[in-house]
Amino acid sequence: MMIIRSGKNSFAAMPGEKKINIAIDGYSACGKSTLARGLADALGYLYIDSGAMYRAVTWYFIEKGTDIGDPAGIRAELDRIDVRLERRGNELITLLNGRDVSEEIRRMDVSEKVSEISTLPELRAKLVRLQRAMAEKGGVVMDGRDIGTVVMPGADIKIFMTADFEVRVQRRMAELKGKGIEATFEEVAENLRHRDHIDSSRKVSPLKKAEDAVLFNNSELTRGQQLTWARNWAGVRLTM
Repeated sequence: MMIIRSGKNSFAAMPGEKKINIAIDGYSACGKSTLARGLADALGYLYIDSGAMYRAVTWYFIEKGTDIGDPAGIRAELDRIDVRLERRGNELITLLNGRDVSEEIRRMDVSEKVSEISTLPELRAKLVRLQRAMAEKGGVVMDGRDIGTVVMPGADIKIFMTADFEVRVQRRMAELKGKGIEATFEEVAENLRHRDHIDSSRKVSPLKKAEDAVLFNNSELTRGQQLTWARNWAGVRLTM
């Protein structure tokens, strides 16, 4: 794991400074969203959780009872789906056709289906267009699986996150427990293995590290240490 220290205690965009875009990619449950949200807050930037957008679409099809094994049926519904992210106080709210689905999209049945639904090229094209539109003015920290390679290939800073598998399972279990969702270690582990395989092997926008991204293994770091690293790395990159 490479950790770069800039000697600065903090970094924040100065008034009038050109706002940059930061891409954070990586595996499920490795802490992408936590780091991205914290870094966006520290910089005064907009945080975009691309994974929440795919989860919202997945919840749409679960709620409708659509067969996820029927690509034609899914394609027919895409024009009826609108996904937005909205800041309300300190919370990032996911809106599906104007309805707050922030809690529903974290359910295990969504986790079990989101990677499979996300392989559909038409769906990815639709959400990539929305994500690029949100980032076109800069000042964005976006996390996902194809941000540095597809959505924002020109991002000024790219980070690819990973963590040891058991650490990822424990983190996901803690996240679910915090939302009142019970799941066994084996259930969560199988879900992560399944998602890793689909995300990494799909033909369209597979999960992979961008050539110019820094690899960040955060297995042994606290949330505070991770944020300090990211803020220092952003400061280093902007002075290069």
